[in-house]
Amino acid sequence: MKTKLILVLASAILAMHTASAEEKVVIRFGHFPNITHAQGVIAHALSRQGKGWFEQRLGPNVEIQWFTYNAGPSAMEAMFAGSLDVTYVGQGPALNAHFKSNGEEVRVISGAANAGAALVVKADSPIKAAADFRGKKIATPQLGNTQDISCRAWLKAQGFKVTQTGGDVLVLPTANPDQLPLFQKGDVDAVWTVEPWVTRLEREAKARVFLEDKDIITTWLVCTVKLLNSQRDLVKKIAAANAELTDWIKKNPDEAQRLLIAELKEETKADFAPEAVAQAWKRIKFTTEVAPALIAKAVQDGKDAGFLKGNTDTSKLLVTP
Repeated sequence: MKTKLILVLASAILAMHTASAEEKVVIRFGHFPNITHAQGVIAHALSRQGKGWFEQRLGPNVEIQWFTYNAGPSAMEAMFAGSLDVTYVGQGPALNAHFKSNGEEVRVISGAANAGAALVVKADSPIKAAADFRGKKIATPQLGNTQDISCRAWLKAQGFKVTQTGGDVLVLPTANPDQLPLFQKGDVDAVWTVEPWVTRLEREAKARVFLEDKDIITTWLVCTVKLLNSQRDLVKKIAAANAELTDWIKKNPDEAQRLLIAELKEETKADFAPEAVAQAWKRIKFTTEVAPALIAKAVQDGKDAGFLKGNTDTSKLLVTP
């Protein structure tokens, strides 16, 4: 009888362990090594320290795996490939992915940051007005990323003809870390990029800001429709944790910057001076708000840049899980 009881208890314990293992959920989470992705960078840093921000709020059966990307199109490709569930990403790539999939793949679940992007030229550059960009080369982070789209849309609004391979102004998609040496050598005349790279160009290459892009959604938090449909309560917790982290960042800028600098060094192997990060911080508005007017502007910029064509219905884009 005692043996039978032991066997029953052993079976029950095994079943509990099996059920626990089966309930384990892995969330593959993306971000870029940018100050405008501060929530992702800081959360990644805390995960690395064993103090995971999202892990503590999502429960013991949730594992966060972090992935970094240079720019939005790469992250959206990973989502389409089924290798990424949630990511911080710019408006341009998110919208492009949404429309490309006829609204069936990507959902915006929260805002993260606005502004923090700029078009810079050399301090002694002869470029003084928009018309002076004719025949010049402008570097952007990646073809189709938010700053690339903003740049092309702005150039079109100035009356320039711009194609992917040329036109009146040559736009050269270039990874953020590679923009600095190209700019220093004079291989490009200007750069349209995002923090911390704007500040690095100012401090290390004597750049001056020609145009600061303040009226723009820089970073969203998006998830796959698959995750939303299968784990809606979990997605709700992710959005809530992001909101809590955004509030913490705004209330604790010094600690937030310290964590961000340490994590950026881990991810990029580059040192970011605290005073430079503090300078860049002032250009960024961390917010969970997703303003409809800015979505409409983003869609129009995408159309003007030639990246968004056909149906541009955004009625399914934003969800409050």
